[in-house]
Formats: sequence, structure tokens, C-alpha cells
Amino acid sequence: MRLDLAALLACVFLALAPLVPAHAENAPAEVSQLRLETDSDGVYLTAGVKFELSTIVEDALLKGIPMFFVVEADVFRDRWYWYDKRVASVARHMRLAYQPLTRGWRLNVSPNVITNVGLGVTLNQNFESLPDALAAIQRISHWKIAEASAIEPDTRYNVDFRFRLDVSQLPRPFQIGAVGEADWNIAASRNQRLTVENSR
Repeated sequence: MRLDLAALLACVFLALAPLVPAHAENAPAEVSQLRLETDSDGVYLTAGVKFELSTIVEDALLKGIPMFFVVEADVFRDRWYWYDKRVASVARHMRLAYQPLTRGWRLNVSPNVITNVGLGVTLNQNFESLPDALAAIQRISHWKIAEASAIEPDTRYNVDFRFRLDVSQLPRPFQIGAVGEADWNIAASRNQRLTVENSR
């Protein structure tokens, strides 16, 4: 009797399995590459971030809801007697939006927060496909994160690098629905030692 009941429950589970949404199908975001370079002009960062959009996020984009991504980098100088001192801090804000009339994608990039009221001074790029637009978001190339005057030779530094989908800029109903939902959680970070050449 117990075997029959177990078999029946197994059949019901298998029949309903396709109807259950798979929330954990996407791999978590990760920093796949992080390189730091110094020269006479300052410190530059090159990075790659791997992530996939969930079906919910992609559907929201196709319905005209822009997505905002934020990249941040902080440079800290080691201090043995106190907390490390932050000597530089920069941010890059990216707004990705679908253009229904052209069926293309527009990416706005700015050092400041991008609002729907005004884009301000931004770099605008157009893409024919979503994968091409995401590839541009996932690549950070030769980004200046600190001036040369902030870096001293023979001193130890660390760089905190962070990438995230900024759900706080979504429309209010989406913000409420995104709280605690893995589908909206796109975030990755890495800390790396900065080596300063004495020959500078």
C-alpha cells in the first residue's frame, strides 16, 4: 500500500514539475577578470563580469522597463594602526533600455546617477541585440579609478570592486516585488591587492 502511494505521489510530482517556476536556473554573477595597472597618470581597472538575466528581468526590459547597473571601485591604503584609509572612490552608472520602434537597445553610461527625468551627460551606445548590449555592460576596460597623486610608492593598497543591478531605481511596484527575489539579485564583487611600481 505504501509503495503504491509513493508511486502515485511520484507521478503527480513529475506531472506538475514543468509547471513549477525554476528560480535558481541562472548561475550567480561573478567577477571573471580583474586587472589593475598604474602609470604616471593614475590607476586603471579592467574587469569582466559574468551574469545572466532571469526571464523576469528580460520580460520587464521588453515591456519598456529600463534596468540600471552600477559599478563601483574603492582604493584603500593599508594602515596597521587603524582602519584602512580610502584614498579614491569612483562609480559608473549604466541604464539599459529597449527601443520598441527600432527593436534595438540603448545603453547610457555616466559617472553620476541616471534618472528618467534627465540623462545628463552620458555616453550613449546603440545595439541591435540584447546579448551585444549585455556584453558592453559586462566589460569594463581601462577605467581610471584613482589619480596618480593619491598613490604613494612603497605603500600597500587594496581595491574593492563591486557590480550590481540597482533595483532601487526600478518603478515602485517592481521594487516591492524584487525584494528577496533571486531573479533580481545580480551582484558580484572582488578585492584585489594593488602593486605600485617604484620606478614611477
